[in-house]
Amino acid sequence: MGDVLSTHLDDARRQHIAEKTGKILTEFLRFYEDQYGVALFNSMRHEIEGTGLPQAQLLWRKVPLDERIIFSGNLFQYQEDNKKWRNRFSLVPHNYGLVLYENKVAYERQVPPRAVINSAGYKILTSVDQYLELVGNSLPGTTSKSGTAPILKCPTQFPLILWHPSARHYYFCMMTEAEQDKWQAVLQDCIRHCNNGIPEDSKVEGPAFTDAIRTYRQSKELYGTWEMLCGNEVQILSNLVMEELGPELKAELAPRLKGKPQERQRQWIQISDAVYRMVYEQAKARFEAVLSKLQLARPAMEATIRTDMDQIITSKEHLASKIRAFILPKAEVCVRNHVQPYIPSILEALMVPTSQGFTEVRDVFFKEVTDMNLNVINEGGADKLGEYMEKLSQLAYHPLKMQSCYEKMEPLRLDGLQQRFDVSSTSVFKQRAQIHMREQMDNAVYTFETLLHQELGKGPTKEELCKSIQRILERVLKKYDYDSSSVRKRFFREALLQITIPFLLKKLAPTCKSELPRFQELIFEDFARFILVENTYEEVVLQTVMKDILQAVKEAAVQRKHNLYRDSMVMHNSDPNLHLLAEGAPIDWGEEYGGSGGDGGSGGDSGSPSVPEAATHSEKRRRAKQVVSVVQDEETGLPFEAGSEPLPPASPDSVTELRGLLARDLRAESPPPAGPLLNGAPSQESPQPLAASEASSPPASPLRHLPPGKAADLEPPKPSDQETGEQVSSPGGRPPIHTTTEDSAGVQTEF
Repeated sequence: MGDVLSTHLDDARRQHIAEKTGKILTEFLRFYEDQYGVALFNSMRHEIEGTGLPQAQLLWRKVPLDERIIFSGNLFQYQEDNKKWRNRFSLVPHNYGLVLYENKVAYERQVPPRAVINSAGYKILTSVDQYLELVGNSLPGTTSKSGTAPILKCPTQFPLILWHPSARHYYFCMMTEAEQDKWQAVLQDCIRHCNNGIPEDSKVEGPAFTDAIRTYRQSKELYGTWEMLCGNEVQILSNLVMEELGPELKAELAPRLKGKPQERQRQWIQISDAVYRMVYEQAKARFEAVLSKLQLARPAMEATIRTDMDQIITSKEHLASKIRAFILPKAEVCVRNHVQPYIPSILEALMVPTSQGFTEVRDVFFKEVTDMNLNVINEGGADKLGEYMEKLSQLAYHPLKMQSCYEKMEPLRLDGLQQRFDVSSTSVFKQRAQIHMREQMDNAVYTFETLLHQELGKGPTKEELCKSIQRILERVLKKYDYDSSSVRKRFFREALLQITIPFLLKKLAPTCKSELPRFQELIFEDFARFILVENTYEEVVLQTVMKDILQAVKEAAVQRKHNLYRDSMVMHNSDPNLHLLAEGAPIDWGEEYGGSGGDGGSGGDSGSPSVPEAATHSEKRRRAKQVVSVVQDEETGLPFEAGSEPLPPASPDSVTELRGLLARDLRAESPPPAGPLLNGAPSQESPQPLAASEASSPPASPLRHLPPGKAADLEPPKPSDQETGEQVSSPGGRPPIHTTTEDSAGVQTEF
């Protein structure tokens, strides 16, 4: 790999890439600085004026997955440096970075992970053919002829490949289709979460950045949705640079690549990944510098806004009236002829899968609570309530149980409309709806928890408890139906605007955009940081189509389509004291109701016999609580874990040898389980000797194996914010860009 990069990315070309990247970043950051002042003004105005949004009926938890692990298990990863498949112990912590360890023993002994993958911007592929097609399309003229060896061979029929248009790719495989489906659901959850990398509570920096991205791309005549608006600000900014830089490099370097088609494909992937890393580091430094400068200037800007708020609003309204008078006739004709006829069909296409998904959320929640109630009846009242409630509290983050909800969005199509409105992909709408589903599920669960916890303070009998659970369930479902309707209507409005506004701006640009600079003189110089002509123009365009969108959504609600409520139906203070309950300390079901015996299931460590009663709170927090145990495979353990023997240092050289090893592992007898693995499979005795205290400890919750005593309180390794995905566990400095090898200690030096 080093030879490939040193040949095609010599010092001169690296300098050219850095200069080109710097030019793009400089231009974008001017847009960002302009948008920052506008976003700050909008945020402060919103705080003063408020909005007319309906009050949510459900509660929401502030820290939904603090110190939790979503899933873990073993899978095979393909090592590109030596072309071998290696067995890896992998887990997904609450921050959704896929953490790869050498093996489970390394994890138990708190050896630093080999890598942490941030999956923002990636796609999951479930077949090698899909992958080869994408790779072939990314570098024209390199399609392998029939019968030639492909770029990748998988030893099983169940691969999972993480593909990115610019960064490195990751190759995994499983032994069974069930394991493939399980990991696909988990990794899709990781992608969904990492793609949503800009914090929603960022009221200034977030909107300023996304508006800057949009206006920058529109300045390049790029309208419509953008698939690579994924990850945090630096990742998105790197994608923006690569969108322009990538094709130029490909045209320049592709003819110079040597070898067979698959070898040229491999070389291009390495080159693209190396360039992406260079771009990322440069973008990170530049963005952080500009952001620091803006944050230093923010107090002075806020003081100006507070002093002159009324004058700024008056100035902006005057500007908007002048722009409206100029563009309104043209915009109304454009809306009437090119947008209005299509709004009902777009809305229907959005409503059907979205509403089915939210209905599935309701059904899953109802089923889980009903099953829990039956268990309470059959298993002795509140004795195991802590265990049941701890599992239920993590329902929204259970990748498999939520999968049936997420799958409802997959049929979303805008047939015939995607090209008309320049919608590159519906994935942005699918993922947004799926995030709403997860939020509403968690809100329903948390509201149920809060009300049940209040009821338990009355000391109910078993029969009273079961009746209370049923009554609370019905109460929460009514609140869910109301909030679900509000969330969906807001989602439909936002999606319709996201589809139609770029289309209108593109249609109006030839006749309107060139006239906008003359409106600049209407803005007082003192207010120029908070009012932009371009933004005001877009707001006027939005207003011309907004009334049609609102009317379409309103009619759907009036007709009771898909269980939408009318806007006039408002639940005011139906539970005036409910929100006060949410102000208390978070409920620890395992601590309060887990009991002192038994393993405590997934409900916290306080119910585990391995934790002394005198243990301090900080000591208990050193053992992470489990979401994992609710992702159990009830049938068999992981095939890779059989015998718990890691692959020998010299991995087999052929796919046939690896298949033979896998088959032999499957036939090996496993010793008796000492406790559940994180994925629910029985744990195996490690070939390495453990300390006597570890060996003699009784079984407990799945993270029982973690040795106590780290000051990090079991904070899982955070995913790298590198779009390329991998964070090195090597204690040394950042490795050179051209190295992707294993050192003598076996630690990957991959970026």
